[in-house]
Amino acid sequence: MAASRSVGPENPLSGAVIALDLDGTLVDTAHDLIGTLNWLLAEEGLATLSLEAARPFIGRGARWLIERGFQAADAPLAAGDIPPLLARFLTRYEAHIADESLPFPGCVEALGRLKAQGAKLVVCTNKLTGLSTTLLDALDMTRLFDAVIGADRAPAIKPDPRHLTAAISEVGGSLGRAVMVGDAATDAGAARAASVPLILVSFGYTETPARDLAPDVLIDHFDELPAACARLLGACEG
Repeated sequence: MAASRSVGPENPLSGAVIALDLDGTLVDTAHDLIGTLNWLLAEEGLATLSLEAARPFIGRGARWLIERGFQAADAPLAAGDIPPLLARFLTRYEAHIADESLPFPGCVEALGRLKAQGAKLVVCTNKLTGLSTTLLDALDMTRLFDAVIGADRAPAIKPDPRHLTAAISEVGGSLGRAVMVGDAATDAGAARAASVPLILVSFGYTETPARDLAPDVLIDHFDELPAACARLLGACEG
């Protein structure tokens, strides 16, 4: 009888789940998202925003981006104003979803290394699932993931932990053998509430500096990700 594959200190990634945020974590989408926001602002006769000013508004979904963007343009919205603006935003964004968006340096290589070591990869994003897969398809990244769980496929969105637990469950994982990788407070909140180890990237989109969100590990480049995941999962095994 063949020996079972080791899931211990020698191979802590085997069978583990790595849940990853999308915008600002896996892919640098700021130019296309903010470009669409600025298109919408201009259509409404408002001043556009700089990339630096609007980057922190990314991460809680398109509705939040629009709300914060219009607020920053000194044109706060009433609740009834948002649905038609959101519909226009989504139509235009989907048509330009990968004009300038690219995976962050080292991302694809790091994900390949995680998969080669037996990890399951799932996208856990507040972006709509359809938009997420359209973006990943355009960048030839969908093949890297076992599932994509967007805002519309979860019972609640991050920072609610049910989004993260749904993503882990979707690929047959367990909370005790999972890691959350993100860039912002939404990711940190979901991970902490679900008692899942947290890795944050230092180069993402966040209103609160990633270091101040007290991740278990803060990485500056994707080259660091496989070792960081293995270290946290090894600690879980201990």
